[in-house]
Amino acid sequence: MSEPFSVRVTVRGYETDVQGHLNQAVYLNYAEHARWSLLKAAGISQAGLISQGVGPVALETTIRYQRELVAGDEVEVTCAFTWGEGKTFRIEQTIRKTDGTVAAEITAVSGLLDLTARKLVAAPQERFKELAADPSLFGL
Repeated sequence: MSEPFSVRVTVRGYETDVQGHLNQAVYLNYAEHARWSLLKAAGISQAGLISQGVGPVALETTIRYQRELVAGDEVEVTCAFTWGEGKTFRIEQTIRKTDGTVAAEITAVSGLLDLTARKLVAAPQERFKELAADPSLFGL
């Protein structure tokens, strides 16, 4: 697994629910923000992916909530890719408060979709190597 890439996010009041803690769906938004931030840092844009006829897809996502987050909390959202032999890969993410407390752990199984064939690309890590200016951010 690669060293985790990370971004900082501040929990906004409108993202909280009636109990005053971060709404469950927003954790997915934070995870997605970190993934797209990693792609950008590696030199891959959404337009670039489309021009190459591919796009990342989520196949399965698991969130393990551990501590609540409230408006004003500053968090770090990490993102690390784990590559296997097949058409899928894992993305491991942690949402951590600035004091080190883990608020949530997110694990996703993803793939890279061929936008014309509508099938997963074989060996997605090789495509990410080709597309990225800095493949080391993906652990490649």
